[in-house]
Amino acid sequence: MLKSKHILFKTSVFVLFGILIWACSNNDTPQEPEPTDTSKDRKVLLTHLADNIIIPSYANFKVKFDAMNSKSQAFTAKPDATTLGEFRQAWREAYIEWQKVELFDVGPANRAAMRNFYNIYPTSVAGITQYIADPSVNLEVASSYDKQGFPALDYLLNGVGTTDAETVAFYTNATEGVKRLAYIKRIVDHMNALITKVISDWNGSYREEFTTKTGLDIGSPMGELVNGYVLHYERFIRSGKFGIPSGAMLNGVVAPEKVEAFYKKDISNVLAQTAHQAVVDFFNGKNVKTNAEGPSFKTYLDALGAKDSATGKTLSEIINAQFGVSKSRMDALKSNLYEEVKTNNTAVVQVYTEMQKAVRMLKVDMTAAMSIVITYTDNDGD
Repeated sequence: MLKSKHILFKTSVFVLFGILIWACSNNDTPQEPEPTDTSKDRKVLLTHLADNIIIPSYANFKVKFDAMNSKSQAFTAKPDATTLGEFRQAWREAYIEWQKVELFDVGPANRAAMRNFYNIYPTSVAGITQYIADPSVNLEVASSYDKQGFPALDYLLNGVGTTDAETVAFYTNATEGVKRLAYIKRIVDHMNALITKVISDWNGSYREEFTTKTGLDIGSPMGELVNGYVLHYERFIRSGKFGIPSGAMLNGVVAPEKVEAFYKKDISNVLAQTAHQAVVDFFNGKNVKTNAEGPSFKTYLDALGAKDSATGKTLSEIINAQFGVSKSRMDALKSNLYEEVKTNNTAVVQVYTEMQKAVRMLKVDMTAAMSIVITYTDNDGD
């Protein structure tokens, strides 16, 4: 009887041990991770924007800028019809590419006021003439904004003569030619220094700051990014490219001479279309390298559940629809906005009107949904 009890005890221990082994081995089996929703994760959003849109867009622009820089050097070394034509073409391509990065008014570009040095128009012809005469003038101050950048080069390449021969003669003039060529070099050198520093900062410490400081407070990368984005759309596309020249922002006083690229008027709408598309692509998180959409203002708004209470449509859907309306109005215009303002101004005003609707959505509805405070002011009543 004692022996039987001993056997029964051993058997029970064996069975219990087996059960424990089975349980432990079952618990050690790798489990599939629970799906994680990252659509509200601002670090994921900011990382995508930095690595797949902002930094590669700057790299693309630098390629075009370097080509323009090279052609400017060839022209200043030997001004003739050939080098002039090549410089003009490279300027045109770089100016168009600039429209894709001007909206990144955050961090390094904002601190350097790069937009102000690159693209304030109309340019001051009288000021350029003064600066040519005085090589010691400071290009780093606010009063110099409208005397340099792409608009100043527009005048110096396309506005100093009615023919190529007249333009070349302007730069081969025995007494003033050298100073005029030197000023082109000063402008391009300054632009190069600015973009080189901005790209260096993004590839250095600022990327880490941008992607890790994920708060929404004033001065945060996200807050600064959204403010810069909305400001760019409102003031520098809607107003600058359409509202001011058409008179919609000037109490009906039409000002065709205030169009962008005034001396190369046939690219003015191309510049506007490119800038507008860049804003749309950024809103939707379009990867510059793959063209696929990723984390973006759109996905973030959707994750926050931002909707129009009346229609039930998502705010991102409504914004994209309005972008589409604005684009269609813009696409209907001819390439020369100067002539469109003079002969077809109602259509130009319509572009402004449709863009104004998008401004309200971005500046009021989007920022409210994101809990971001608009820190800039404008005088149009938005």
